[in-house]
Amino acid sequence: MTDSRHGGQPSSPTPRVRLVDVAREAGLSKTTVSAALNGTGRLSPEVREKARETARRMGYRPNATARQLRAGRARLIGYVVGELVDAPWTFLESPYFARLTGATAATALARGYAVVLLPAGSLQREWAELPLDAVVVADPAADDPIVEELLAARIPVFSDRSVEGRPGAHWVDVDGAAAVRASLDHLWEQGARRPALVTPDSTTRFHSGVFAAYHAWCAEHGVSEWVVRAAAPGNGPVVRAVETALVGGPETGGERPDALFVVAEASPPLVLEAARRHGYEVPRDLLLVCVSEDVTALHTDPAVTTLSLRPHDVAQAGIELLVAVLEHGHLQPSGVLVPTELEVRASSVRHGQTEWTSRPPT
Repeated sequence: MTDSRHGGQPSSPTPRVRLVDVAREAGLSKTTVSAALNGTGRLSPEVREKARETARRMGYRPNATARQLRAGRARLIGYVVGELVDAPWTFLESPYFARLTGATAATALARGYAVVLLPAGSLQREWAELPLDAVVVADPAADDPIVEELLAARIPVFSDRSVEGRPGAHWVDVDGAAAVRASLDHLWEQGARRPALVTPDSTTRFHSGVFAAYHAWCAEHGVSEWVVRAAAPGNGPVVRAVETALVGGPETGGERPDALFVVAEASPPLVLEAARRHGYEVPRDLLLVCVSEDVTALHTDPAVTTLSLRPHDVAQAGIELLVAVLEHGHLQPSGVLVPTELEVRASSVRHGQTEWTSRPPT
């Protein structure tokens, strides 16, 4: 487009403000201004603030390319959710992944790194040549080759515990088995003897661990298993799986469940409504626990008990680990285990029993 106010010619770009221009305007040396903006040097607070205020007023921006060359890093972190390969951007509709993504981006930015969202699946030509310092692979599927391809390209990988011990790979995870046991133990304490599990049809380490822990817990307590897998992510498929679980099956001897542990993400109000449609009163007829970061769980009637995987803490721990690797040379494979938190509310507490507003982290 052209601007008729300038005779049809495009306007000239505004000249970039240089460090020497800021120094001249502030009446300081270039070295002093550089130290003030970088937070280095022995400068008085007055001098440091004068240099920074002058830079802000003049619109000075550091030369990112020059900084990258000096540091040997682009300060870019790739971010990909491996679980949802067939629908690579739908993870932003998930309260858990939305919070994990936002917290990862915010924490990284505070440490001077920008996050680049990448499509799931195998390494794509569109981003394989980006100057990425590292890639965060959230919840990779068991058969997803992305971790192998990144490590082969000598790009540090930060993922879940499935990469433990791999050279160049580092992990942050939650103890899913302990979280499942804490949730089921709570339901048992409240009188549940036929707890059903609704889980995604997923091969991630977390969901495989959830199923294994549920299987072991049922065997230990002598109760029948009743597992229903949601065919796809999203409220529709998960609510349909919930409805299937609510009617019971041959594994339960035709009996309906008296508790529901919903690990597949769904809106808590929709899960409650599904229970009501099937003639349940929560918590009298059915105890309910959802793995969810959805704040609507607090505002339902009754309020829904949730198992939080604490995505903000996972993101923070992951970025701190990443910075330690990239900037301090901690190259040995390493990992961090983040505790989960069971928030016990009215949906899983029988009348006359004690209700907690928070349960200690597992």
